[in-house]
Amino acid sequence: MSDSDILLITGAGSGMGQECALFLASRGYRVFGTVLNGAEELALRQKANQRGVRVDTVPMDVTNPDDVQRGVASILAQAARIDGLIQFAGLGLRGFFEDLTLDEVRRVFDVNVFGAISVAQAVLPHMRQNRRGRLIFVSSAAGRMGTMSISGYAASKFALEGLAECLAQEVRPFGIWVSLLEPGLISTPHFTVNRNRARRAVDASSPYYLWFCQHEKLVDDILVRQRFTTADVAHVVCKMLRTRRPRLRYVVGMGAKLIFALRALFPGEWFEQFYWAVVRKKVTHPREQATKLS
Repeated sequence: MSDSDILLITGAGSGMGQECALFLASRGYRVFGTVLNGAEELALRQKANQRGVRVDTVPMDVTNPDDVQRGVASILAQAARIDGLIQFAGLGLRGFFEDLTLDEVRRVFDVNVFGAISVAQAVLPHMRQNRRGRLIFVSSAAGRMGTMSISGYAASKFALEGLAECLAQEVRPFGIWVSLLEPGLISTPHFTVNRNRARRAVDASSPYYLWFCQHEKLVDDILVRQRFTTADVAHVVCKMLRTRRPRLRYVVGMGAKLIFALRALFPGEWFEQFYWAVVRKKVTHPREQATKLS
């Protein structure tokens, strides 16, 4: 892809999506970034002005088919084509399995899976007609290996991984490349103002409540020590766009890379048994008790 290409980035109102939109705009791409509301639009415009770049905002809720069709049509009317689609729009869900409601899990799948499908299906015919394009689905390390307290979220990312694997095979003959971006734990609004905890998970009467508090502490401790940033993610996305033959998967973060390397090194289920045992012990038999959630 060239620097003059047209990109659609979903979830550009905050976090990794916002940083990616700003960074790629600074590299010469024309970027259209989706925002959920006026507050996100204002924040994105202000940061674009601060950096001296242009990012066109597109109001879009990826779970609303009319929003998706209207947004894609607006971009095509302005720019005539979409060369790259990078899907950051996503929703987390934290809580042990028994504490999740079906409505909470459905909402996560609506955003993370069906929302991603909806946008991809709206854009893909135009890429196919042009016989070129890049589709990047933002998965997670949790899309490759699950852990306790994120079963609803991990299930949605596992689904996205399977979707991307199939789609990559289907559209390659049309000159379209599909890739998965798999970040490890990274400090973004996903873990602060947008930390979506299941309602029953924060109920002290839940049989899993103390374990949930402990797991939240474990995650927070990792985030404090984490060294990679949203800027690192943006650099990887830029590489994915500019590589002539991009890989299917790109992992971001040394922690996630190390875990996957060890998992590949040890045969069968040995690594999972060891890794899960360590995590389970930290959560169920902690040396230091976590503070209860308010």
